[in-house]
Amino acid sequence: MRGWWRDLTDLVLPTDCAGCGAPRTTLCPRCRTALAGGAPRRVRPLPEPPGLPVVYASAPYAEAVRALLLAHKERGALTLTGALGAAVAGAVRAGLGGPAGAFGVPGTVVLVPVPSARWAVRARGHDPVRRMALAAAGELRRTGTPARVAAVLRQRRPVADQAGLDARRRLANLAGALEVAKGGERLLGGGRVVLVDDLVTTGATLAEAARALREGTVWCRGRGNGAARPVYENATREGREERQTGTRPEKGKWVHGAVKNAAVNALGAPSYAAVIAAPRDTFEIAGN
Repeated sequence: MRGWWRDLTDLVLPTDCAGCGAPRTTLCPRCRTALAGGAPRRVRPLPEPPGLPVVYASAPYAEAVRALLLAHKERGALTLTGALGAAVAGAVRAGLGGPAGAFGVPGTVVLVPVPSARWAVRARGHDPVRRMALAAAGELRRTGTPARVAAVLRQRRPVADQAGLDARRRLANLAGALEVAKGGERLLGGGRVVLVDDLVTTGATLAEAARALREGTVWCRGRGNGAARPVYENATREGREERQTGTRPEKGKWVHGAVKNAAVNALGAPSYAAVIAAPRDTFEIAGN
């Protein structure tokens, strides 16, 4: 009900740009350009956690983009969903290498959103990442890329607020926190799995999601149910309506090369993640 009411009031009542406050527009041209005006690029947090898939982002996390994400997530500015979903779709395409599919591998793209805690969904009245993943799948289909959402990931234990935690503490906080919902592995077959989140900072959340997905599909390997089968034992899970991608187990605690982390799934395609935003310095590192 809360989400429905917000949708209705956004359509009826005058509003200001959620990014900069420009009057009588939900999203002004300048903020739209900041969100999705550039080419999505690969980003690399440092230190890079083990198991982190290759990550593509559409925009630096600063100023207008930060304001837009917070408005959608915390204040229920649901009219931003389409623009945010388009930004996610751009990052997905960057990872695929074009509409034809990643590295020439065809097939449906399965977007797996990182799950929000149940208390957060109740407090906000919606699940922002899942909502953006659904919008991104629609945008991908409209532009010729078959796509669907598989929200198969869930939290299996509470986690502490990540604010104020450094990279190592975030990894410890999230270790083992996610799992694939019962029967979720059946939704991951028949496509290329892409993890989806709104933001990447240290990479701990995406690494944990990838681990959960990988272990979830390892569990179903050999059961003859046609579910996705990863090549490596340790992987991350993400989202409820898509397939997974995995990452190779790493010997060290920290890794500085996401290409080496990327696992190859049953179709031979590397796993990756798509986000809207990342810290500016991770873009600069990726460009070096």
